Amino acid sequence: MGAAATLLIPGPATAQQATAPAATGTPGRRYVIKGGAVLSMDSAIGDFAVGDVPVDGKKIVAVGPNIDAGDADVIEADGMIVMPGFIDTHHHQFETALRSFLADGLLFGDGKPHGEINYFSHILGKFAGVYRPRDAYIKELFGSLSQLDAGVTTVHDISQIHHSPAHSDAAIKGIVDSGRRAAFGYFEGRGKNPIIRRMGGEIYLPGYDKFWAIGRELGIPIAAHIVGSLGMPKPFANLIEKKMLGPDNLFIHMTAMPDSAWQAAKDAGAGLSIAGPIEMTMRHGMPPILKAMEMGITPSLSTDVECTMTADFFTQMRTMMTLQRMQVNEMAIAKQENLPKLLTTRDVIRFATVQGAKDLKIGGKTGSLTPGKEADIILLDATAINVAPLNHVTGAMVTLMERSNVDSVFVAGKVRK
Repeated sequence: MGAAATLLIPGPATAQQATAPAATGTPGRRYVIKGGAVLSMDSAIGDFAVGDVPVDGKKIVAVGPNIDAGDADVIEADGMIVMPGFIDTHHHQFETALRSFLADGLLFGDGKPHGEINYFSHILGKFAGVYRPRDAYIKELFGSLSQLDAGVTTVHDISQIHHSPAHSDAAIKGIVDSGRRAAFGYFEGRGKNPIIRRMGGEIYLPGYDKFWAIGRELGIPIAAHIVGSLGMPKPFANLIEKKMLGPDNLFIHMTAMPDSAWQAAKDAGAGLSIAGPIEMTMRHGMPPILKAMEMGITPSLSTDVECTMTADFFTQMRTMMTLQRMQVNEMAIAKQENLPKLLTTRDVIRFATVQGAKDLKIGGKTGSLTPGKEADIILLDATAINVAPLNHVTGAMVTLMERSNVDSVFVAGKVRK
């Protein structure tokens, strides 16, 4: 993790260690990832059963089979799946130290059974309020390294510990020191913190129109949690009424929302982030994958809170695919007509890569293996005992793999694992 200096080069029976190319990600430093099963996620480029990805500095130079990379260093990828890194569009990363604390809890105490231990009273109401700046730094760094280890190269960090400028600076430093790519979310905190005007072009989430006006004044994309399990949130209804939704919005969850809210989001060109496992277990409401598909809105995926669930993306992809297929299959068994299409493994990989980049407004920089984009690349070990033999690239990724299969990770061309 971090600036790790080894790569695994698989052989027919055993693996050998090799030193990673030095100074990767710097101008003029060239290497080629060679001989892997390349999943570009760029429809104009396609996929290759055996292909190469040359990298120069931060940028991808080309993608295809049998590329002559001259005297560039070679990273052997035989037996690997080579693909874009995963993009997490909603993660409260400061909560890494609270892993599994809320495994049996809910989002809030709603007066119904089971809500005695809940996110609002215990995580935000107790733990978050006593975070010191150094706590924020450690949790952000540790959480970032953990997700890098699992192949998540980009995060939208929904930070809720903006108690002071020192807290905000410490959180940002933790992410920067990890070496991963991030959009930093300015959300709640205790006390007065003017950092939003210092930070510039980062994503943040206040929930009311006066804060949205600040975001638009500064040209900052605006994200918002929208959870309708207790009814339509009044601030969101007000924003819809004032026609303040726009393509700069990323709406998180959108559970239990009426058709009017979905139509407003669709008309505005807003993005959608679904955190399937969390929404199901914490009583946010049914993850709205069927409604999103009905409206023609392609979602991105997000891990939300590690106090309740793992932050690896294999779990996210599997959950989204199996949930949607379960719902559609039940419709088919009930002999309903005009069924939605079943999600495929490629669909959910797209949610986890290309759409994530689009929703974070960095689609021109990452999200696919496209020449000219920055080299956010992961190598997944398909020779491992839980995957081999590799019969179907996208199927193996979504239905068989987990974080132990993430062999190597590059962010902006630099080796991070």
